[in-house]
Amino acid sequence: MAANGVVEEDSKTKEIEEKAETEEQFCQTEGCDKPAALQCPTCIKLSIAGSFFCSQDCFKGFWGTHKLVHKKTSFYNPWPSFKFTGPLRPAPVTPTRSVPSHISRPDYTEDGVPRSERLAKSSGQIKQLSPREIKAMRKTGRLGREVLDIAAKAIRPGVTTDEIDRIVHEACIERNCYPSPLNYCNFPKSCCTSVNEVICHGIPDKRELENGDICNVDITVYYGGFHGDLNETMFVGKPSERAQKIVTAAYECMMKGIGIVRPGTKYRDVGAEIQSHAHSKGFSVVRSYCGHGINQLFHTVPNVPHYAKNKAVGVMKAGHTFTIEPMISEGVWHDVTWPDNWTAVTSDGKLSAQFEHTLLVTESGFEILTLREEGGGRPHYMDQLRALV
Repeated sequence: MAANGVVEEDSKTKEIEEKAETEEQFCQTEGCDKPAALQCPTCIKLSIAGSFFCSQDCFKGFWGTHKLVHKKTSFYNPWPSFKFTGPLRPAPVTPTRSVPSHISRPDYTEDGVPRSERLAKSSGQIKQLSPREIKAMRKTGRLGREVLDIAAKAIRPGVTTDEIDRIVHEACIERNCYPSPLNYCNFPKSCCTSVNEVICHGIPDKRELENGDICNVDITVYYGGFHGDLNETMFVGKPSERAQKIVTAAYECMMKGIGIVRPGTKYRDVGAEIQSHAHSKGFSVVRSYCGHGINQLFHTVPNVPHYAKNKAVGVMKAGHTFTIEPMISEGVWHDVTWPDNWTAVTSDGKLSAQFEHTLLVTESGFEILTLREEGGGRPHYMDQLRALV
């Protein structure tokens, strides 16, 4: 899960926003790429963004397919007055799952209040882990990776994100891990599933994943008194070209940030590496959420913003452990939070993608504690693309 960060502005970001605001819309009819200005009146009533057509003929010809969007949207809406920024809609959320009593758990699991985190953040001291603590973090990181790999195998059209959450929950329990998101500040599920325009903190629900979706699964496990945090964005079925581009860019951005991790690097410098690469690809960097310190605490100092010219405090030292988890958006970087107080979406309804690793600063550089060893560390989206060739 991402920590909240400080929002700042720069000239390059303004250029990207202005470009997004004036970007031409194209017809939604399959096979028609003509510029479009007509919008479906029913979609306007239901606050469905992006339903544009070039002509009445195209609209009427595609009506049989297009009207299905209205049915998916209108059957469940817990917030009738809320104006959604994109096509995605919430679905019913199932009851919170339980954790067996023999599994050790963090201090927030009963009432949702992470008291230890609040005490640690007030001191501002970045913890340097001992060799014993580093060994424990390595173990937790490996367990978190195992759980994410299991979840990734279930990603396909027709599967609900609630089913992904069940799989994650059971995989955690099988490894004697507590799923860290569960009841953290009252979050109701064991992982975050962020689909399409959801930036982060999506709550798993009964919506079925659809062909062409992108889905980020964010896993954190608590084992032996330590947390391990990672996430990946994956393709559901066959991805569009735009989905391929933003997911690839998000992974590259994370790796650019990781590449400068070593003793002596300022935490504020990570964001410049990430933003430079994101902008070179025509994308923006979300600023409301950032990477964070992680050890016995789920979220702690330092804050690790993913954008340039930030005011993060601290210098990397051997023994520091923290996450780098940039959220990269197609259009503007601004976000909107759904009334569930968790789901953060792009303010323009466009796609957003994210990747995350937990890092250890070593004497000479870094170690990725949540690296996928199978396939040489390749993320799952790369394997999915290979399968399409």
